[in-house]
Amino acid sequence: MAVPFADLGLQYRSIKEEIDGAIAAVIRDNAFIRGPYVDTFEQEFAAAAQIKHCVSCANGTDALYLAMVALGVKPGDEVITTAHSWISTSAMVTHSGASVVFCDTDGATFTIDPAAIEAAITPRTVGIIPVHLYGQPADMDAIMAIARKHGLWVLEDCAQAHLAKFRDQPVGTFGAAATYSFYPGKNLGAFGDAGAVVTNDSALAERMAMLARHGGLVKHNHLIEGINSRLDGMQAAILSAKLKHLEAWTKARQDAARIYDAGLNQLDGVEVPAVAPGRTHVYHLYTIKHERRDALAAYLNEHGVQTAINYPTALPLLPAYARFEHRPDQFPRAVADQSWILSLPMFAEITGEQQDEVIGLIRKF
Repeated sequence: MAVPFADLGLQYRSIKEEIDGAIAAVIRDNAFIRGPYVDTFEQEFAAAAQIKHCVSCANGTDALYLAMVALGVKPGDEVITTAHSWISTSAMVTHSGASVVFCDTDGATFTIDPAAIEAAITPRTVGIIPVHLYGQPADMDAIMAIARKHGLWVLEDCAQAHLAKFRDQPVGTFGAAATYSFYPGKNLGAFGDAGAVVTNDSALAERMAMLARHGGLVKHNHLIEGINSRLDGMQAAILSAKLKHLEAWTKARQDAARIYDAGLNQLDGVEVPAVAPGRTHVYHLYTIKHERRDALAAYLNEHGVQTAINYPTALPLLPAYARFEHRPDQFPRAVADQSWILSLPMFAEITGEQQDEVIGLIRKF
């Protein structure tokens, strides 16, 4: 049995009438850039995220940039983030003008180690970007305590963590702001690139909105210099149609994770995702560890099961950061994980039969 890593076509067919209707409405109303469908989605997503303001933008990478610029990041500043993430997190620190400082992960949840954050703080540190990686929140109690102690802002990277919670509080509501990606494969995904920043700070929300719209909220009235990072109406309408199903899709992912856990957690050499106490994992990815990761991945792929490695190289060791001359021993847990991690097929519509196929093949291996 072939098992895809994700099946976006199946998701579309399950709500085809709603999606097609949303697209048709945008075309009918010529509402292609901003407009009522974008306004509606911003209001709906803010409500879903349990926060006051949602500022939509072109993608999750721009969301990080907009937030940091609005927070006043400048040359000479340092911003701390995790060694294990997608490069958008760290690259936007640089593009906003600051220097990125990497910290190791905690060795269990793939999220940033609060003790490493504390050790990395210098007089130049202005902020912390925790990443709720794979759909599990970072330790926000510890991170917020460190931020308060040192007078730092916190920007949560929620690109993979829509509806995740830490101690029953939604991610994205702890720091000064939080960023989301709606890349097609995300738990809430558009039919192209899309993103947003959320915040409870009205002045910050207004500044981020201006930055995303050429520096003004009214056309031809440019109060500051901004960029062009607008969510288009088509993507907004599609996201609104999908948002109604996000809670059910999240539960389906969590149910699928429990099936994987039960089938895999007794196997020698397999380490299923650890979920820390008080954290609600939404399983954007179901990532195991295996001591023979490459051989297992090849075996699964040969038998029709698609897998992925998220992410194969710790950020500080990428060629893009050669200028820092980082060593593997500075990030031992992130570096160890990069050779062991393997993401298995995970999507809301995955069937029990498909999961049985994956589990059975891993057992045979």
